[in-house]
Amino acid sequence: MNFYALIIGTEILNARREDKHFVFVRNELAKYGHELSASFVVKDDEELMKNIYALIKNDKDSILFSFGGIGSTPDDLTREIASEIFTAQKVQRHPQFEKDILEKFQEEAYPHRIHMADLPPESSLLFNPVNNMSGFSLEDRFFFVPGFPQMAHPMISDVIEKFFSKQTIKYRLTLLANTSENTLITLMQTLPKSIELSSLPIFKDNKPSVELSLSGFDKPKLTHYFNLFCEELNTLHVEYKIT
Repeated sequence: MNFYALIIGTEILNARREDKHFVFVRNELAKYGHELSASFVVKDDEELMKNIYALIKNDKDSILFSFGGIGSTPDDLTREIASEIFTAQKVQRHPQFEKDILEKFQEEAYPHRIHMADLPPESSLLFNPVNNMSGFSLEDRFFFVPGFPQMAHPMISDVIEKFFSKQTIKYRLTLLANTSENTLITLMQTLPKSIELSSLPIFKDNKPSVELSLSGFDKPKLTHYFNLFCEELNTLHVEYKIT
């Protein structure tokens, strides 16, 4: 599974508000051994949102958490754009959500709030514990919640626990070597795709060093390739420490 976060809000990009969603989603996924593949912060722009949604849809393994843009003001574009990109249809009035809006706001539901119930066809409602103004999901893969953290975060926590709580364990081995990255590039090129490589150059007192980190789900395989780097450093008489 490839997890994506899309955080919609011009007010974040122009610094009127601070984003609180990225760290939350990263940490919530980490509880179950998952990681984000990408996170986007975008302004309330129709074409930009379409492009990001299309990119995510085109990944057959994608899971989306989309924050913001599902209210009733003119800058709330998420429902219509999501419907176009993910269903190729126009929004439809969701009967249960319409009922919830009418019960809460009564005559004040019209003329604007009622449109929050106009959702992509086949949408499932996501319960909002703060005010019962639901988010929605499509295919149990694409999840759309409000921009307010106090509403969005418990909704996403419930989604992750319900659909993605199967634990996976990802192992990581890291060393810090007193040499440049260039020393280890040839060996780096032999790594299989199942081993994730992170190479961070460090300069201190004009002397190069490198933090090399390997991660993967197959512990014996990961250990084998990590040991190859240790053996190479030993052969070259390069000092290093496993961190």
